[in-house]
Amino acid sequence: MIEITNFRQGAILNHHHGCETDNALKVKIEGICELGCPVKVNGVQAEMDGRRFAAEIDLTEKINKVTAEEITPYGNFSQELTLVWDKKSFKRYNFYIDDNIFVFTDLAKERPKSAFDHFYLKGLKDIHDKYGTKFSLNCFYHNAHHEFLLKDMPDIWKSEFQANADWLKFSFHSYSEFPDRPYAEASAEEMGKDWDLVQNEIYRFAGEECYIAPVVIHWANIHPACTMEMIRRGVQCYPSTTRLRVMGGPSLADRQKGGNMTVVQQRSASGVDKEAGSLGLDLHYGFMEERNYLNKHRCCYDPLLNLTFFLGGMCGNLIPMENILPKAQEIFELSEKYKFEIFNIATHEQYTFPYYPNYLPDHLQRLDRMAQVYTEYGCKPVFFSEGYMGNKAWDK
Repeated sequence: MIEITNFRQGAILNHHHGCETDNALKVKIEGICELGCPVKVNGVQAEMDGRRFAAEIDLTEKINKVTAEEITPYGNFSQELTLVWDKKSFKRYNFYIDDNIFVFTDLAKERPKSAFDHFYLKGLKDIHDKYGTKFSLNCFYHNAHHEFLLKDMPDIWKSEFQANADWLKFSFHSYSEFPDRPYAEASAEEMGKDWDLVQNEIYRFAGEECYIAPVVIHWANIHPACTMEMIRRGVQCYPSTTRLRVMGGPSLADRQKGGNMTVVQQRSASGVDKEAGSLGLDLHYGFMEERNYLNKHRCCYDPLLNLTFFLGGMCGNLIPMENILPKAQEIFELSEKYKFEIFNIATHEQYTFPYYPNYLPDHLQRLDRMAQVYTEYGCKPVFFSEGYMGNKAWDK
């Protein structure tokens, strides 16, 4: 038995974890071997301390295989881990907005001279102009509240969208808001059909350069066949996990009739929406080691799926304005302790619109505040679907 103990499978490492040069990231690999016999790590003789071992090795690739081997009279035992080098890493944040369809419904009806005359797009552009924020708008094909299909979105603002493609992009999310978890029991063909509907319309009204691969599908929970199709279509990262899991947030009834958003936000902040009720249920549903690791390190790479899983930082429609800074500070403290530099912000479009039952009058102000807080912490805006989680160092 031999085990590397200071890094987990799929750990994402940067200059804070070792000594970085243009060609390598030198890191110390530590672990324990049951028999206390000599250990080599990627061929480097480890320093032994009883049953503990340590060796410094160079990570030279984006995706690195690290093998610790114990040489014993009974044979050789080894463990292999995959570690990611986040080369020339920097603090960065991705900002996606789910459920976009109201804005297209309004634009088709109102037909303003500029798409950015619409209050929602204007609000996003104002935030971009102040902080450089990049937004990806994850889109529905069908409006479940006011009958409308994305095919009826005019293409008269195509050149405008193209001119702003450096910071505003559109992506697939789902066919419609309802049902919840639409691809939990779907086939790859069913999801692919909906994906093509949305993607083709984005190409038509905004241009191919305005499309970006999604980093989340509606409700995040999808069938394994849909996960395979999603990866085939270019998705490189995803929130938490693709499997069905316990999630919080407003109930379907609350979202349809207009619930008390103050109560919803309080329940979300407390975590009661996700409580399993007992340790047995928590262990059964929670995948606790994985969840615990993501809660602290925020990102982890799965070499079998070739996906990087990330933990969402804040969701704008669930965090009141006065809680944004304290919540961000909690995340930044984790960043300092666990040395990660990858952050995500999310929200949902509909809470910006006065005719939505759960309308939040200060929703755009919340988005502005979140962008401001992350900017002041030194984060740069990125799209996770570009480079490695927004870092293009490996593309050069």
